[in-house]
Amino acid sequence: MVEAREDEGWETPKKMSCRIPSEIPCPPPPRKRSSPAPGKGREPPKGGYFQPPDLEALFALTPRSEACA
Repeated sequence: MVEAREDEGWETPKKMSCRIPSEIPCPPPPRKRSSPAPGKGREPPKGGYFQPPDLEALFALTPRSEACA
């Protein structure tokens, strides 16, 4: 029979290739997007920009035709 020794078991790897590097270099910062030259931007939409409804017409009070008693 093979006897199991108590001191054998799992151990942390000690090779240099298994170690986490002490200093990890930081990634470079993201590059800025190049802005388009003035006058060469996107064209406005075909239907134009959003046109809000006429709020005065929505909230205008219409006179009542009923007579007050």
